[in-house]
Amino acid sequence: MVGITETVLRDGHQSLIATRMRTKHMLPALERLDAVGYRTIEAWGGATFDVSLRFLHEDPWERLRTLKRGMPNTPLQMLLRGQNLVGYRHYADDLVEKFVAEAARQGIGVFRVFDALNDPRNMEVALKAVKRTGAVAQGTICYTQSPVHTLEAFVRLGTTLAEMGADELCIKDMAGFLPPTEASQLTKALITNVGLPVVLHTHSSSGMSTLSCLAAADAGATAVDSALSPFAGGTSQPPTETLVGAMRGTPTDPKLDLGALADLAEYFQTVLEHYRPMLNLRSLQTDPGILVHQVPGGMLSNLLSQLQEQDQLARLPEVLQEIPRVRADLGYPPLVTPTSQIVGIQAVVNVLVGERYKQITREVRDYVRGLYGHPPGPLDPELTKKVLAEAKAISGRPADLLEPEFAKAVAEVRALVPSADTAEALSYAIFPLVYKAYRTAKDDGLTPDVLNAVAVGVVGALRTAKPVVALPAVARPAAAGVSPWAHEGRARLQAGRRMVDAARRRDRR
Repeated sequence: MVGITETVLRDGHQSLIATRMRTKHMLPALERLDAVGYRTIEAWGGATFDVSLRFLHEDPWERLRTLKRGMPNTPLQMLLRGQNLVGYRHYADDLVEKFVAEAARQGIGVFRVFDALNDPRNMEVALKAVKRTGAVAQGTICYTQSPVHTLEAFVRLGTTLAEMGADELCIKDMAGFLPPTEASQLTKALITNVGLPVVLHTHSSSGMSTLSCLAAADAGATAVDSALSPFAGGTSQPPTETLVGAMRGTPTDPKLDLGALADLAEYFQTVLEHYRPMLNLRSLQTDPGILVHQVPGGMLSNLLSQLQEQDQLARLPEVLQEIPRVRADLGYPPLVTPTSQIVGIQAVVNVLVGERYKQITREVRDYVRGLYGHPPGPLDPELTKKVLAEAKAISGRPADLLEPEFAKAVAEVRALVPSADTAEALSYAIFPLVYKAYRTAKDDGLTPDVLNAVAVGVVGALRTAKPVVALPAVARPAAAGVSPWAHEGRARLQAGRRMVDAARRRDRR
């Protein structure tokens, strides 16, 4: 029997509607989700933490407590970015340990721990912290294709993660181009050589995800990830109902009730209707081109936004050709947060400036110096020489350079909120500016319900009022459709954009 990890409460809506599902829309389904018999329900982590505070004005910790109360019988799972936690930089070890302990205390039973570079040093502290809580530590292998990402290399990584204490292994195919044959081979190799349970997480971007999940299941996978059909397909996971139906009556049968799943799908269809304005049709489309350029759906959306802001959308083909070259120069990092941002933004800069690495982003400089971890393969010698001429590389674990952070965060947050507890201190430590804005809005009475009411009132007024000026022929994309991943990328792009504009002005002189 193969278990199912349901992702509708996390990656399903993160992939399709920019992580905007509110807690109140999850509540009516909790009892039924809990009764299905899922192996786990992924409900937290990833971008949900950032978006809850930044855009939804919800407390992510309160969401976790609420979900656990509503689903007491099913283990809740979260996605943890190793030393990056749920943020976009490395955090000190004490913060990692505090975060894991608090997340476990408030309801997380399975921690899926990954690192964008597959650098075990960036996962070790988190994995050990999970083990101390008694929760399940799921060590993650970010799947990608390159000359250095071989079957043997993936098995070595799996062995290392097992030695660090991982209870399970996850094959994380974030771009959705893992072929069924490789899904089978990798699953078998990990089971045979490492001896831990193997779970497959993939996306439907290229159209191969259902086939790959079935192949992994036949090869002995313990579980596969899927999303209820309204939030499945495209850049999300394969549909839960489809996988359950395909395996029914076979040795891999998950033995879940299709009627109960259909009932849940009907509910989440009504939820999707609420968020339909945020649903980008492109997110639902199959894109076999990913088999060539390997750019995940979220990364592609961000590239489109960046180029559109620069009025250079027609140059997307050039950027897609440049991305593999930049990735090769950087030692073939998997394209997942934050390395997808690092590679993507540098590729855009290279194309728009018209000369490769004439302008090098701060993130690429830090990456080359080793501040993100150990690259999977060798770096381009010329790029390395150019960067290291200005600053030396580090050879150790990046987090070893960081001073303890938690005590300082507690002192600072309690200057703002005297009654702040550990969870609030962690929110502040990871996203200080976002947390301050969240608290200000909350203190001013701008709760999610108030914000919704204001939005509805504004929309209603606009619909009934007589227009005094003509609307522009082409409207800009709604800000609500910007994912936190894109938000971060755009924010970082502004610095690069100024460099690009400055370079152009110099070239015109």
